[in-house]
Amino acid sequence: MTTKTLPVRGDISFEDLKRINDHDAEYWSARELQPLLGYSQWRRFEDAIKRAIISCQQSGNNPNYHFAGAGKPITGGKGAVQVVDDYHLSRFACYLIAQNGDPRKPEIANAQKYFAVQARRQEVSEALAADQERLEIRKQSSEEFKALSGAARDSGVQDRMFGVFHDAGYKGLYNGLGKEAIKQRKGIPKKENLMDRMDTTELAANQFRMTQTRDKLARERVSSQQQAIHTHEAVGREVREAIKRIGGSMPENIPAAEHISVVEKRIKNTPPLMELDEKDAKGLTGKVDE
Repeated sequence: MTTKTLPVRGDISFEDLKRINDHDAEYWSARELQPLLGYSQWRRFEDAIKRAIISCQQSGNNPNYHFAGAGKPITGGKGAVQVVDDYHLSRFACYLIAQNGDPRKPEIANAQKYFAVQARRQEVSEALAADQERLEIRKQSSEEFKALSGAARDSGVQDRMFGVFHDAGYKGLYNGLGKEAIKQRKGIPKKENLMDRMDTTELAANQFRMTQTRDKLARERVSSQQQAIHTHEAVGREVREAIKRIGGSMPENIPAAEHISVVEKRIKNTPPLMELDEKDAKGLTGKVDE
């Protein structure tokens, strides 16, 4: 970032506020940083600092290396000096404060760019990795469902027949079972979205079914509603036969998984660890965390 593009408020920039302590480490005063991050009240900014401290600990880094309590002398009326609470913040601390801020604020967006640190996410547990894989393929399946619906419309399927069209794909893949019959077999409440209760394997099979149907509708230039419905069911049967040939579990026999919202919440509440490069890991102390 060049000097010309540094975030500023008035004549002050983040670079102008940078200080060097006795350990030759860079730091920023929270009191001085506060207005540049768009906080008008110290109380609210201190709340943001406390959230950042928690994030620092959750990321696997020692907060003592990045947040240091300090006092800042403030000169009031008639020259009276008052010492107020302050923090000395490392670059990583500033980064975490910005990451926990509202990105819609231009001050926060600029801070996120300026205080970026060199870090990599460490290996996550197998369970968390499995959760992340399932959540990602669920999102992809949702997008594929929308794309297939568009392709079906282009192939002549009327809106009122969309339920029949999508059910045809399920019937091909699930040996004649439609969506509601599948939910009943697996004990899934009627109001729940079927794909929200599929595990990763079942989601992948359905995503493949939808992708191949969409491509086939376009490749063969299907232009009638009935032909589109038959095509979807036929592709579902082909995917089922492929699963059978390789010895996989038939999708109707795969038990319902926990709701995807539970998985999403668990991922959100399990922040990945971050390993900082040596310069950022030293923080305020000049020491490398062991």
